[in-house]
Amino acid sequence: MDNQRNLILAVVLSAVLLFGWDFTMRTFYPETDAPSEVASSADTPAANVAAPAVAGDAPAEVIDIDIALASTDRIVIDAPEIHGSINPVGARVDDIDLKTHRETVDEDSDNVRMFSPAGTDAQHFAQFGWVGEGVSVPDADTVWTLADGDQLTQETPVTLGWDNGNGQQFTLRYEIDEHYMLTVTQGVTNSGEGSVALRPYAFVNRDSANASPSTFTVHAGPIAANADGVNFDWDYEDVLEEGPVEMGGATDWIGFTDIYWMSALITEEGQSAAGTFRSAGNGTYRADLIYEPVNVGAGQSVTRTTRLFAGAKESAVLSQYEAQGVERFNLAIDWGWFRWIAWPMWQVLIFLFGLVGNFGLAIICLTLAIRLILFPVAQKQFTSMAQMRAVQPKMKALQERYKDDKQELQQQMAKLYKEEKVNPLAGCLPIFIQIPIFFALYKVLMLAIEMRHEPFFGWIKDLSAPDPATILNLFGLLDFTPPGFLAIGVLAVLLGFTMWLQFKLNPAAMDPMQQQIFMIMPWVLMFVMAPFAAGLLIYWIANNVLTLAQQKFLYSRNPQLKAAMLKDKEEKARAAEREKAEKA
Repeated sequence: MDNQRNLILAVVLSAVLLFGWDFTMRTFYPETDAPSEVASSADTPAANVAAPAVAGDAPAEVIDIDIALASTDRIVIDAPEIHGSINPVGARVDDIDLKTHRETVDEDSDNVRMFSPAGTDAQHFAQFGWVGEGVSVPDADTVWTLADGDQLTQETPVTLGWDNGNGQQFTLRYEIDEHYMLTVTQGVTNSGEGSVALRPYAFVNRDSANASPSTFTVHAGPIAANADGVNFDWDYEDVLEEGPVEMGGATDWIGFTDIYWMSALITEEGQSAAGTFRSAGNGTYRADLIYEPVNVGAGQSVTRTTRLFAGAKESAVLSQYEAQGVERFNLAIDWGWFRWIAWPMWQVLIFLFGLVGNFGLAIICLTLAIRLILFPVAQKQFTSMAQMRAVQPKMKALQERYKDDKQELQQQMAKLYKEEKVNPLAGCLPIFIQIPIFFALYKVLMLAIEMRHEPFFGWIKDLSAPDPATILNLFGLLDFTPPGFLAIGVLAVLLGFTMWLQFKLNPAAMDPMQQQIFMIMPWVLMFVMAPFAAGLLIYWIANNVLTLAQQKFLYSRNPQLKAAMLKDKEEKARAAEREKAEKA
């Protein structure tokens, strides 16, 4: 009767874990739907800057991107990793495709679109300008003329110019490097009689509807850095609810991040600039960077140079920019609490990939390396298990003697552990060590764009995506996608099976309730882990297989433990047969 009750309780707890996990993820971290409309975007700097309103709202209807890109005489951008154009109306950088990244694993898939013009369903762009009182400044509707160059490439910069007709000439000089960084130099020359006061600014505007969802493990949304570090505290809803969010007057860089992509404005070295996040209305958001006011006397010129990063968060590229003076830029990848493990693990994984040429094999090699490092810990675990087996008869005797006095039982058990030099928690040490390692690898597989669209073998075309070969749709033969917690693929089944073998090889737990949980847990985890990245499942399967091999080896080194385990199983089998015979 007790066994039946324990089994029912274990099943109920497993069901709560399985369905509760799926419900929680769907409720609190739903997938973002594509927008049906794009609302207007503001075209002035941060709200606390005294400046007149500037016209230039986006239209109420969604604009087709092909029409938007064909509507003006654009300046072409053609760099090694970026293709796009600059709109001379407003001098907006609003058209960027990433040459080296595609939307899907298909070879004919479109390149990832980073920037899109205002009013399109993927609105995302950057603009540079000035604000000031008593002086005419360019705005979102200003038509700039091409002053130098005709195409922006790594070798040929482009300069746009505009004269306000009152003695001030404004210029924007664009340069681009071999990766994703544009350098924009804002210049103003005052040929008038008196001085003028101006504040250079830059902003990134984007629609949040096409942004990556922010979860409790991976931040997506506003991001900024200053001397205190990188700020991941704000998401789009927070900015909408709390109004303009001031990041202070010493902002190093500011922008928006997705899981793999980022757009950020980087302050000129040696200059002070204030960063602000704010809602621009109807799902659009702004990251503003505005410099301190400058007085431009008659016959004088002033420039401010701001860099614009618009591309993939490739670790090596971010580190390169950090070496060039962009403080904490590599921390734009949200490695989280276990950064001290995740970062070295990623470096080892890259090294192994260079050796074997396949990230799936690199993950298996990394798993082997981790198991070798933890092998001494595993030996201590098995020694502890052997010691616990040796004192088990004494433990049972104490439990019988003090079954009505729990406090005295605990004292006597502690005394027994001390006399026999047994640490009951030693067997849990490998589990506690594995938790940060597993979570760090999870972060690596989630965040490292270098893993995106990397194949393994056979049907695994993307190690950063779930196993596509699910059983319920007959491995793709049926035209439907099962819900996440039912999308059981081949890797998930292998995970459950190898974990079941691992539990079978372990000594049986003394508590019947624990026995029932261990019997069911592998299959529950099979459902829970099925939606995770294939690379993570490959790690866990490889870890289980290596654990089985390790257990076999250590059992050969500790024959008394294996004998005790076999004896326990035989006794439990005989007890089950007796119970069955009594019921018959």
